[in-house]
Amino acid sequence: MIVAISGAGGFIGKALTRAFHEKGWDIKSINRESLGIPGDEFRKAKIEGCDVVINLAGANVSNRWNDAYKKEIYTSRIETTKKIVSSISECSVKPRLLISVSGIDIYDITGTHDEDSCSYSSSFLGEVCRDWEKEANLAEVYTRVVIPRMGMVLGDNGGAMSKMYPLFSIGLGAKIGKGDQWVSFIHIKDLVSAFIFIIENEALKGPVNFVSPYPVTNSEFSSIFGKVLKQPVFLSVPAGILKFVYGEGAVLLLEGHKVLPGKLTRMGFTFRYPTITNTLVNLFG
Repeated sequence: MIVAISGAGGFIGKALTRAFHEKGWDIKSINRESLGIPGDEFRKAKIEGCDVVINLAGANVSNRWNDAYKKEIYTSRIETTKKIVSSISECSVKPRLLISVSGIDIYDITGTHDEDSCSYSSSFLGEVCRDWEKEANLAEVYTRVVIPRMGMVLGDNGGAMSKMYPLFSIGLGAKIGKGDQWVSFIHIKDLVSAFIFIIENEALKGPVNFVSPYPVTNSEFSSIFGKVLKQPVFLSVPAGILKFVYGEGAVLLLEGHKVLPGKLTRMGFTFRYPTITNTLVNLFG
């Protein structure tokens, strides 16, 4: 098995690379430099001969947003996906699967969503996700396409926890705003297993929610994290401070989405860490 991964150097990409190597699969890493080479050269070097292509690339959304950075968030996802899909279209032997990630930000912040939900967000990130998925779906005429809509990925060596753990570990953990926003999360090990599950189950197509079956509110998340670390959690971060620090990007912290893994559950995928308690205990207990 040969797998090409854009964004292989990131938190998720590194975890996938380790797991795939353990299975004896070969990896072609697609980094920023390789994305900059001409299309035909890129295809021959990175896409031709691959069985699976995984597209994780995109600028970090956790930074402060301004107009210029919002443009980078958008173009880094759309243009990378366009280049990968174009290369797939020109391969003499097409990859049998494109996995191009998206986010649960595509959904509205109200209600509960599985993959059958059509209540989409009109927010900036909602627009990014819709256009991102649209570009990936153009590859459907050439190969099977799966779009993981990812929630908050929790691990002990990167991702969201790289900013939260240092504060919670010294008793400075806090709920965000009112704390009633939903947190739909997934353990990094379950996420990796879900990628492998997709690769090995050809019946899976289209959007697939990569979240645990049991979302929690931010207040619940903060309280349980404090208990796992044996630290108090009595602080609250006002919305105004977050808007000052992150600009429009504060919506990532102040708003949430209640999302369920409908397709994974129906297909028989087993979550090793389905609850926030056993997730955090495994990572930090």
